[in-house]
Amino acid sequence: MMKRFMIEVLKLFSFVPAIAMMFIIYHFSSQPGAVSGNLSYEISYDIVEVKNEVLDTGYTVQELSVQAHRIHHYVRKAAHVLEYLVLAMTVSFPLYVYGVRGILLFLLTGLICVGYACTDEYHQANVIGRGPSPRDVGIDSIGVFAGALLVQVFCWSASHDPASSRKRANMERKEL
Repeated sequence: MMKRFMIEVLKLFSFVPAIAMMFIIYHFSSQPGAVSGNLSYEISYDIVEVKNEVLDTGYTVQELSVQAHRIHHYVRKAAHVLEYLVLAMTVSFPLYVYGVRGILLFLLTGLICVGYACTDEYHQANVIGRGPSPRDVGIDSIGVFAGALLVQVFCWSASHDPASSRKRANMERKEL
């Protein structure tokens, strides 16, 4: 009786990471455009700086800056995909635990996460230097699909042991 109660409590807490991820996304979306742009530019610069060190290309600070500006847009969009991939994983996993599987898992995760992406874009309309972008919702949706797919594949593969399936098939053949 107590064990069953603990399992149900833990299942309820399985949604905490999804709620935390929503707060993280909200926080990033609340940053004014200049602050958000500077943060992603710093990440872009760090990427080209590491590339410069690893490949020993000897680029100057000015050349690194030019390269960072070239990839800045892509780094920003990759951040969208990553945020929503994590959100979809943190939404999909508890749904899977509650027994939601297959296409219903994709639909429910998509409804929750893409719906959140839409509200996030609406929120950005009220932030200085930011604005709503339907394209960003589409980019976010790529992360949502990938995250839901990863959870579905991981959970399915964790619960389906090929070795035990072969053993079961062999035992059934022996019984015949």
